[in-house]
Amino acid sequence: MGTLNVNRSVSDVFYRYKMPRLMAKVEGKGNGIKTVIVNMAEVAKALGRPPTYPTKYFGCELGAQTQFDFKNERFIVNGSHDAVKLQDLLDGFIRKFVLCPECENPETDLLVSSKRGTISQGCKACGYHGQLESNHKLITFILKNPPNLNPAVQGSSLTEGKRSKRSKRTNGETNGDGKDTSADAADGGDSFAEVPTEENDDSTKWTADVSDEAVRARMQDLTDGAKNMTISDDLEKPEKERMNILYEMVKGKKNAGMLDNVQTQKDILVEAERLEIKTKTPLILAELLFDQNILSQIKKHRVLLLRFTLNDKKAQKYFMGGLEQVIALHQDALMAKVPSIFKVLYDLDILTESTFMEWADKVSKKYVPKEISQEIHNKAAPFIKWLQEAESESEEESSEDDVEIEYTDRMQTTRQAVATPVSPAAQAKRQDNEEEDDFDIDAI
Repeated sequence: MGTLNVNRSVSDVFYRYKMPRLMAKVEGKGNGIKTVIVNMAEVAKALGRPPTYPTKYFGCELGAQTQFDFKNERFIVNGSHDAVKLQDLLDGFIRKFVLCPECENPETDLLVSSKRGTISQGCKACGYHGQLESNHKLITFILKNPPNLNPAVQGSSLTEGKRSKRSKRTNGETNGDGKDTSADAADGGDSFAEVPTEENDDSTKWTADVSDEAVRARMQDLTDGAKNMTISDDLEKPEKERMNILYEMVKGKKNAGMLDNVQTQKDILVEAERLEIKTKTPLILAELLFDQNILSQIKKHRVLLLRFTLNDKKAQKYFMGGLEQVIALHQDALMAKVPSIFKVLYDLDILTESTFMEWADKVSKKYVPKEISQEIHNKAAPFIKWLQEAESESEEESSEDDVEIEYTDRMQTTRQAVATPVSPAAQAKRQDNEEEDDFDIDAI
């Protein structure tokens, strides 16, 4: 079967965190085809997570239903899926829900607070403790099925438990007192029969803590719970509504003068990822951050922009669309500055050369009227030409350098082999010149 490093980005063969290579078996055919992950229990044990978590993660990523059979240790994903593909998906699960964000070791535990609707991560290797920052759909599943919950009452086994409870009632299984014991069995055998005590007396008076601190704590609990209840609701909304949610957030942070704050920028990034609109966020940023003073505003908000456009080609394309809208809105002031705007974005690494080249190849009416887009392309022509010339010059220089190196190596050998004798008069003249050169250098 073989083993793999838990963190497969680590190539060290002596890396001590290992896991079994994932094995998958396709069963059935037609609409009933399914993939059984044969050794999911062993893999999950190596990761320190319940086997339901990675199985459910596969279901979320593949858009497929999952099934859990704890009795036979069968963890199933509907559909036909290759083991290599599932192993690659498992890397994503490990990165999001297993590895420590500080030391990248897998010695972590998930701490689930069902009351607050939060999931924290604690690392036993470096001592890190912080809230799990992810907007994945698996979060909802983990909140409903925390790691400390007995796997026997998770998933399909929960249904089996209810079924067995009904069957016991039907068969009339009772204890010696004539009371139904099925409820006790479902609760792990603990009995909750009321015992007469002084506290159960009718004269007992119950009071609630109404101090300011207690009221604030209860209100905070309600607020956090309400926030977490909206996580899944927001993802069900159309993309336009999700973008409006992020728009209002960024607008509020801008009006409060908080966009330069690093934590604020991280919060915007996390919210964009939660709403699953990260690649389109540059459209919102372009609209809110830029006006006639766009040249100075680009430099001011460079770090925030890079959080979304760096190494993300799709985000850069959306940012180009946002730029076209800003230029069209302030075309009297900005149309003539198009080459300068593009040059600043290029120099600050916010947009790459390939993005500009692809944009220049096609005039689109997706964001602005086609005639305005054409005018922007015309104004940007000098900058695009400069990029093309710079690229061709760099290619020529690199090719010339290669030829020169080869040529010089060959010529040195040839010159040494066919060197012609120099006359005594020429040698004397050359020596005089060298002495004059030495004298001039010393004089300087």
